[in-house]
Amino acid sequence: METIQALIQQSAGVGAGIAFGSAVGFGLRKMRLGNSDGLISGSVFVTSAVCGLVAMAAMMAISYVGGF
Repeated sequence: METIQALIQQSAGVGAGIAFGSAVGFGLRKMRLGNSDGLISGSVFVTSAVCGLVAMAAMMAISYVGGF
C-alpha cells in the first residue's frame, strides 16, 4: 500500500499538468471553432480529466518499472 501512495505522490504533478494543459487547449479549440468533435460527451472537463488520469497512470507505471 505504501508503494501505491508513493507512486501517486510522485506522479500527481504530471497528471495535474496534463489535465490543465489539455483543458486549456481543448477549451480554446471548442471556443474558437465551436467544435466538440473528439471530446468525451462533448465536455472539455471530462476529456481533460481523463487525459490527466491516463498520463498519471502512465507515469506511475514508468516509475514502478524503474524509469524515473
